[in-house]
Formats: sequence, C-alpha cells, structure tokens
Amino acid sequence: MKRRFIMLLISVFGFTSALGAEEKGLNQKQQEIVRISAFTASGDLEDLKISLNDGLDAGLTVNEIKEILVHTYAYCGFPRSLNGMGVFMNVLSEREAKGIKDEIGRDITPIPSNRNSVEYGTEVQTKLVGAPVQGGIYNFAPAVDEFLKGHLFGDLFGRDILDFQTREIVTIAALGNMSSVNPQLAAHFNLGMNAGLTKEQINGIIDVFDKKIGKKQGKNAREIFDKIIKK
Repeated sequence: MKRRFIMLLISVFGFTSALGAEEKGLNQKQQEIVRISAFTASGDLEDLKISLNDGLDAGLTVNEIKEILVHTYAYCGFPRSLNGMGVFMNVLSEREAKGIKDEIGRDITPIPSNRNSVEYGTEVQTKLVGAPVQGGIYNFAPAVDEFLKGHLFGDLFGRDILDFQTREIVTIAALGNMSSVNPQLAAHFNLGMNAGLTKEQINGIIDVFDKKIGKKQGKNAREIFDKIIKK
C-alpha cells in the first residue's frame, strides 16, 4: 500500500512537472507554428507539407495557418509565401479527400474604416521596440519607414487572428531559417520579449530548430539570443 502511494505521488509530480514545462515553453501548436514559418521562409516545401499536416492535427485552424503564411511574406517575400499557400491548398484537398474535416476558425475582426495605418503602426512599433524608431536608414529612405509603420506594423499586425506574441514567433522562426539576417533576428528576439514572450518560450523556438529544422540554424539562433540576455 505504501509503495503504491509513493508511485502515485511520483506519477502526479511527473505529470504536473510536464504541464509546467509546457506552460513555460512552447505548447504543441506553437511548436508547429515555428516549423510552418521556418520551412515557408526557406522554401522547403516537402517539410512544409509535413508541418502543415502536423499543425492541423495539433489544432491550428485553417484561418490561423493562412495568416501565418500571409505574415511570412513580409520577411521572406511573396514568392515563398505564395508557394507555401499553394502547398497548404493541396494539403487541405488531400485531407478532405480522406474525410478529414479541419476547423476553419474565425476570420479577422473588421478593421475600423477610420483607422490610420501609419498612426496605428507607429503605436504598435513603438510598443514592441520599447521606444520610437527613427534615424539612420529611416532618414536615408523615408519610404522604408512609412511602409514598416503603415503596412507591417499597421496593416499586418492589425489583423487580430494572430496576437502579437504569435506574430513574433512566426517572425523569429522565419528569420531563424534565413541566411544573413542576424541583425533582424536579434531585433525580433527583443521585440518578442517586449510582446510578452518569455525566455523559456524563445528557448523553445530554438529547441525546435535544433530538433526539427537544423542544428546550424539552432546554434546560430542560440548564440544570438545568449548575447542578448547577457547584456
């Protein structure tokens, strides 16, 4: 009887610890978001197909995945975003043919007609960065500043299917699987934490890279993030 009670305590403690670890790190849906975004950014369509199926099986809705693929175009360009969307359409057709009914999910809340994208985007950007963004390249090329504020942070971040934390997971995952974008990856590690991502969650993103995407990408991301948290 005593032995059975001890085993029960060990079982409960282990289950509780596992739940705590998931709460601190990434849940299964978020892990699949990392893979979907990373493989879209790199143009790895075979692995993307697998991750899209896994994402749907994990409970991501069709509209959430559409939005992930829409968001990636701001970082990896329309060609790879559109290729990813094409793969997703095929995945949905194949699943439907097998009798799998995936949840469509809700659409975006209509954006107020009187919302100024640049003004709204400036507020969002300032909140995520932690200070107004100005100077340097933005003075050299004002159009870049306007497009970043108005379109990226105003129009895209203003679509509420994905919250700011999720959009930063998508962004970090995309940048982490691209070459020669370490300054932007470092910046979005900071933006992600300002959006509310914990250090454990960001380490969770890097863990997905190590285990599911590529050791080289995981090593690079971890080195950058370690420098940030040591400052």
